[in-house]
Amino acid sequence: MNSISALAASVIPNPTPVVPEQAGGLLTILNWASGIGLVLGVLGVIIVGIGMVIQLQRGEGAQAIGKLGWVLMGCIIITGAAGIVRAFV
Repeated sequence: MNSISALAASVIPNPTPVVPEQAGGLLTILNWASGIGLVLGVLGVIIVGIGMVIQLQRGEGAQAIGKLGWVLMGCIIITGAAGIVRAFV
């Protein structure tokens, strides 16, 4: 058995990432940004819902559904940001 086949048969290490102590402030800022983004997303859904009610009374209800889609897409991106970044890094 040569060294190449022995290397291929060996176990590949899987290191676990550890957050350094100096990153505590950055993690606090990221948590606040995520929380604020989610609150703004909920507020956006409420505002679009109010707009839909007003537009339905005028007979223009279909236009607000596109706005709701954009708000929901933003909420999905905010909540999945960590997973999205982890997939590319």
